[in-house]
Amino acid sequence: MDAIVFDIGQTLAYYPIPLNWSALYRPAFEHVEDKLNLKISEEEFEHIGATLRKYNTRINPREEEVSSDIIFKEIIGGTNLPVDLIEDIKREFYLFFRRDVVVYDEVEDTLKELRKRNIPTATLSDVAYGMDNKYALDDISEVVDLIDFPYTSNDTGYRKPNKNGLLFIASKMNVPIEKIAFVGDEKKDIECAKNAGAISVLINRTDEEKNYGQDYTIQSLTELLNL
Repeated sequence: MDAIVFDIGQTLAYYPIPLNWSALYRPAFEHVEDKLNLKISEEEFEHIGATLRKYNTRINPREEEVSSDIIFKEIIGGTNLPVDLIEDIKREFYLFFRRDVVVYDEVEDTLKELRKRNIPTATLSDVAYGMDNKYALDDISEVVDLIDFPYTSNDTGYRKPNKNGLLFIASKMNVPIEKIAFVGDEKKDIECAKNAGAISVLINRTDEEKNYGQDYTIQSLTELLNL
């Protein structure tokens, strides 16, 4: 392994929310309504929910990324919400889901040791609903300076398991893809690594047996140092 790429959610940082956000659309936009002093009608809530479900990759998988501007312009276009508040609406919507995010304890020491060993690192994370990098990467703000290439699907234009995101990072790192390890917690992370020809590492922090055809399985990122 000459370089390591990490997923973010449940790999570098713990998100105490379900993978599928659909049950939380209404509470999230009630939060937006409250914070920005807006009034959202029942019809508008229905339109908002339908639009978000359309872009929910747990319901409608896609491999090409869609920007937050496209998604939220479509949301606002079916409501009386002021378009000039789009950035505020995005911020409050994403904030609702980013509360209580915690970077795992071993992440900082692991990244420091990898840097000491001159092993370049990167992230490749699929953002939810086009979440801008200023929010997605802020969730790992305490360690982002220890990551050489902090990228998301916004940067690559592709979502996992499409291989193009990893190939994009490999070209930026100038490291052959077969010498790059991709570490993630989901089946699509392993499939992405295998599709690209990278080394696949599943991090499984649970007692549940998970076999997605990964090359290695670890329970803590510190185990990477032994690989």
